[in-house]
Amino acid sequence: MLRSQRRIAPTLHSYSDVIVAMAMIRKFDAIVIGTGQSGPPLADRLTQEGFRTAIIERKHVGGTCVNTGCIPTKTLVASARVAHQVRRAAEYGVKVGRQLSVDMKRVKARKDRISLQSRTGVTRWIRSLPNATFYRGHARFESPRTVRVNNELLEADRIFINVGARALIPEMPGIDEIDYLTNSSMMHVDFLPKHLVIIGGSYVGLEFGQMYRRFGSRVTVIEQHEQLIGREDPDISDTIRKILEKEGIEIRLNAKCIAVQRRGKGVAVDLDCRKPPRRVNGSHLLLAVGRRPNTDDLGLEAAGVATDERGYIQVDEQLRTNMPCIWAIGDCNGRGAFTHTSYNDYEIVAANLFDGENRRVSDRITAYGLFIDPPLGRAGMTEAEVRKAGSKALVATYPMSRIGRARERGETEGFMKVLVDADSRKILGVGILGIGGDEVVHAFLDVMYAGAPYTVITRAMHIHPTVAEYIPTLLGNLKPLK
Repeated sequence: MLRSQRRIAPTLHSYSDVIVAMAMIRKFDAIVIGTGQSGPPLADRLTQEGFRTAIIERKHVGGTCVNTGCIPTKTLVASARVAHQVRRAAEYGVKVGRQLSVDMKRVKARKDRISLQSRTGVTRWIRSLPNATFYRGHARFESPRTVRVNNELLEADRIFINVGARALIPEMPGIDEIDYLTNSSMMHVDFLPKHLVIIGGSYVGLEFGQMYRRFGSRVTVIEQHEQLIGREDPDISDTIRKILEKEGIEIRLNAKCIAVQRRGKGVAVDLDCRKPPRRVNGSHLLLAVGRRPNTDDLGLEAAGVATDERGYIQVDEQLRTNMPCIWAIGDCNGRGAFTHTSYNDYEIVAANLFDGENRRVSDRITAYGLFIDPPLGRAGMTEAEVRKAGSKALVATYPMSRIGRARERGETEGFMKVLVDADSRKILGVGILGIGGDEVVHAFLDVMYAGAPYTVITRAMHIHPTVAEYIPTLLGNLKPLK
């Protein structure tokens, strides 16, 4: 017993030590960990409600969207679109005086400037919040109500986790022996890869693939499944593939047994299990195979917070974890993977806490965009999901080539597609792949949230000449889904 007591003696404190330790705990009404898309507005609302709030960020304020996602990538997409349009200038009767060249250092500088503006704005907003304290450092739970950041211990009865996600690095033969890029490290690229090989044929991979092809790189996209963007219907995926291949992007589907190895100063990627395998040789490799939550170093076990097998924090319909004092919002909860779903998480939590509402994650309608050019706007169910649900439905499609705005702009690729419940006449889902598709889709989405029949749209008078004016025409072509 004496030996055992001597072991634990160093952890015991005198009465005065305990008083000092208690005094070092900073107490708040709420703690927000992470400053992605839902953290800052929630912190703002908390302070407006009189909550003394601690805000913790270990790296860049603004999260993925501001620093390595939406804002910088769409800025790059815009630069790439200009290069593409210049190459097509002769189609519009415009003569370009000299050969096109892309200055990647200036492209990156523009991207950096716009991203910095957003990050600076969010940082200024957070620091200006009354009744809030901003901490720069890494947060780790020490109990369900205490979080340590740097050398300080913070305590609160409400803690909100908004730590986001990062690129998934797959277990792949040879991956530890080569250099590779992710969506984050691509933000530092200020040169033109000679041949960019991309593993992953979904949102991140296709957006980077098209932009770098337009900048002038040779691009190969490798996808292990039989189609690009596996969650989409085959007709949309096939059309996207044709659009990208028309621009010179090489697509390799059904790539099994993917393995990588160094080849000179570049990389070689094996595509199948044959001996010898099909192989793609490139100068640079981009991994775009998915995301993983930033939850592995938060000390969640000390807080008793449950996660699933992939590390996503498990939450209920109101985004509460299994611990009643802790919520998880944004990408780390696995209930959405977009900026708009993260912001909607904030809206749900704030409305339930302060506005007497009973909002739920399941109330929202799936909506997202693929920001290649032309973009895809998606809302609601895919055709495959409608068929799986066994719904009696109507379907209609309409080609962009028959839309005046598309012809005028010389951008006629893609089509519109809508699915409607045959009995209630409510819109089940819509996909718009084509010029303005990421904006036009909201004409459907708003009606879907209103729970109104599609006939509300058919009776509306739309502005000419636009893409949206053809929505009534599309709906006029509805036929039973066979």
